[in-house]
Amino acid sequence: MQKHIIRRELNIDPAQLPSSLPLVLRRVYAARGVDDALQLDNSVERLLSPDKLGGIARALDLLEQAVVGEQKILIVGDFDADGATSSALTLRALRSMGCDKVGYLVPNRFDYGYGLTPEIVAVAATQHPDLLITVDNGISSLAGVAAAQAQGIRVLVTDHHLPGQQLPTADAIVNPNLPGDPFPSKSLAGVGVAFYVMLALRARLRDKGWFAARGMDEPNLANLLDLVALGTVADVVPLDHNNRILVEQGLRRIRAGRCVPGITAMLQVGGRNPARTVASDLGFAVGPRLNAAGRLEDMSLGIECLLAEDTQTAQHIARQLDQLNRERRDIEADMKAQALSVLESLHLEEGSLPTGLCAFDPDWHQGVIGILAARLKEKFHRPVIAFARASEEEIKGSARSVPGVHIRDCLEAVSTRHPGLIKKFGGHAMAAGLSLAEHDYPVFQALFDAEVSRHLSADDLHGVVHSDGSLDASELKLELADQLRSAGPWGQNFPEPIFEGVFEVTHQRIVGERHLKLNLRAENNTQLDAIAFNQEDLSDLTGMHVHLAYRLDANEFRGMRNLQLVVEHLETV
Repeated sequence: MQKHIIRRELNIDPAQLPSSLPLVLRRVYAARGVDDALQLDNSVERLLSPDKLGGIARALDLLEQAVVGEQKILIVGDFDADGATSSALTLRALRSMGCDKVGYLVPNRFDYGYGLTPEIVAVAATQHPDLLITVDNGISSLAGVAAAQAQGIRVLVTDHHLPGQQLPTADAIVNPNLPGDPFPSKSLAGVGVAFYVMLALRARLRDKGWFAARGMDEPNLANLLDLVALGTVADVVPLDHNNRILVEQGLRRIRAGRCVPGITAMLQVGGRNPARTVASDLGFAVGPRLNAAGRLEDMSLGIECLLAEDTQTAQHIARQLDQLNRERRDIEADMKAQALSVLESLHLEEGSLPTGLCAFDPDWHQGVIGILAARLKEKFHRPVIAFARASEEEIKGSARSVPGVHIRDCLEAVSTRHPGLIKKFGGHAMAAGLSLAEHDYPVFQALFDAEVSRHLSADDLHGVVHSDGSLDASELKLELADQLRSAGPWGQNFPEPIFEGVFEVTHQRIVGERHLKLNLRAENNTQLDAIAFNQEDLSDLTGMHVHLAYRLDANEFRGMRNLQLVVEHLETV
C-alpha cells in the first residue's frame, strides 16, 4: 500500500517554549501540543494524586482489612506484559508493606480465557483466599466476580479497560475509565492503576501507624517505577503527561541499575544497553519477550522473571523468554504468509478489500493472532480482526484498529444490534478481543465491515507517515540524535520525531538477512548511513534519489557511535 508523508501541523507557536531548547525540539514539542514548560517537567512531584481515583476509599478498606488481619490475598492478572508487570508490582508492594500471605494466579489463555472467569475462580478457590485482587482485568468479569463472591471471597477489581453497560458486583472497583470517575488521566495502563492503589494503601497504613507499630521502614514505592514504565510502554497506552512522568522515572531507575534483575536481563538478551535504555527499548526488546510467555505458554514464567531477586535466576528465565519469542516470531511469520496468501487467492485489489477486514484459519495459533492482526493492519491500513479456533464450536478474535475507529465501541455496536452474536468482548480504542460461534463468522464478517464503514471513508484507508519537517544538512549530527533520544519518553500519542528529506543512494547492501543498509549523500555532499528494517525485497536504488521519512538514531559498533537514519518510509523521486 502506498503511504503518504504528511507534515505535522504546529498546534502552538514554538516561541512559547523555553529558548534554551534547540529550535528543532521546540518545533517537535509544539506539534505534539506542548504549550507549557511544566508539561516537560517529568519529576515525581508532578504526578497526579491517587486521592482523585474513584472507588479508592472502599478499595483501601478492603486492603487494610486484609493486610492488618493477616488475611490471604490472591492477585489475578492478565496474560500480557501489562498484566505481568501489574501482578509483580502488586505482589512486591504488598510484601514490602508486611503482607506475607500474598500470591498470584494468572490464567492460561488457552484453558481459562480472559480475565476473572468462573473457571479461574474455581482454581483460585483451592488456595482459600480471603481477597482476590484483579490487575489489568476484571471490569468485564461479571460471572467470575459473582462466582468468587458466591464462595465467600471478596473481590477488588483494578482495571483500566473500558467498562460495558453493566459492571461486576465487586466489593470495590478502581478504574479511571468508569463513567464519572474524577481521575484526570484516563490513559493509565493496568500497572499504573495498580501502582496508584499501592501508593494510596501505603498512605493509609502510614496514617494508621502500621509501619511504626511493626518497627518497619516505610517502603519506597518509587522503586517499583521500572515495572510501571515497562507495563505502560508495552501496553501502548497514550503517553499523556502523567504517563510520561511514570515512564521517565522508571527509565531513570533502569539506566541507573536500580531496577528488578529481570528487566536488566531481558534488555541484555534483546541486545540493548541497560545504561542507555529509552522507551522504545522497553517496547521492542522487553515487551515482546515478556508477552511471548503469555502468548505461547503461561505468563507465570514472565512474572517469575520480574520477581527474580538475583541476576543468575533472572538471566536464566530471560533466556527462556527469548527462545519463546523466537518461536513466536516463526509462528507469526508463517501465519502472516498464510493470511496474505488467502487474501491474494481472493484476487482482491486493495481498493476492493472490505473496510473492516476479518481473517480466519482454523490452524492459526491463538497466542499470536493479535500480532498477526497488527501486521495486517499495518499492511492494509484498516481495522483488522484475526481469528483462531478456540474449541470445536468457538473461535476467538484479536482486533487492531486505526485512528478514527474505536474498535471496542464497534464491537459493542454490533453486539447491541445483534444480541447473542458475540459471546464476549472487551478492550480499548485501538485493540480488543472477542469470541463467537464459528458458524456465525460469515455473518459477523459482514456486520463488522458495515459498522467500520460507518466510521471510515475511502480516503481514510491510506497509510500516513507524519513528518516533523526537514532538517538542514548541518543539523544531521549525532548530538541532535542524542538530544532527541533523551527528550521523551516517546510513545503512543507522543510519537518519536520523524523527519523527511531527499537523498542520493550511493550504495546499498542487505544486513541481518532482512534489513537494507544504505549509504546516502545529502545536498551538501554530507555522507550518511541509513537502515530500512525488513526491506530486503526493495530493488537496487544505487544512484537514485529517494524521499525518506526517517528517525535520527545512533549506531553503536565496536565501541564507536555514529549517526544513523532509521528509515520509516522510502519512495523514489
